[in-house]
Amino acid sequence: MTARIDKAVVSGVFSLDGQDFDVDNNVWLVGDDDEVLVIDAPHDAAPILDAIGGRRVTAIVLTHGHNDHITAAVALREATGAPIWFNPQDRMLWDVVHPDTAPDEDLVEGTRFTVAGTTLTALHTPGHSPGSTCLHAPDLSTVFTGDTLFHGGPGATGRSYSDKPTILNSIRSRLMSLHGDTVVRTGHGDDTTISAEIGHIH
Repeated sequence: MTARIDKAVVSGVFSLDGQDFDVDNNVWLVGDDDEVLVIDAPHDAAPILDAIGGRRVTAIVLTHGHNDHITAAVALREATGAPIWFNPQDRMLWDVVHPDTAPDEDLVEGTRFTVAGTTLTALHTPGHSPGSTCLHAPDLSTVFTGDTLFHGGPGATGRSYSDKPTILNSIRSRLMSLHGDTVVRTGHGDDTTISAEIGHIH
């Protein structure tokens, strides 16, 4: 059986500079009927567990450390027994949300995951945050970009630890070199493709 991609949209609150905003987050699940890898763990573990549907979780991979992507990570780990992979350059963001526990494994450039016969490779793409990381799955013609690249251009850089020149360099050097038909599956909102976003990167 070929690996497939499932999507769960989880709604919750994202906090910025003391203000709370309602937000919908995409959770991506890559796997088959037996095992699955989960990308991001926002807000509430329950709908993510519903999407997992009793499958064995091989890894919980967090694209970056902003609170709306990691809030449910520890609860999801407790429910599934799967390790949390997280880029250590975002540890200061993790510690705000989960001060009493730590991720399990370091997510760095070139980290590889294999699930349901498909390989995903980590691409370190700093800018939205220092540790922002995308996951490229060439067998599925897909890249999971977290908040680095969206339908309509780069991720926001108005947050603490964000930097616009850095995110643009990451997108140009790491993502725009992927095949143009590669589907961009984002942390929020609709899918796009690499070729569709080339014109939005200035």
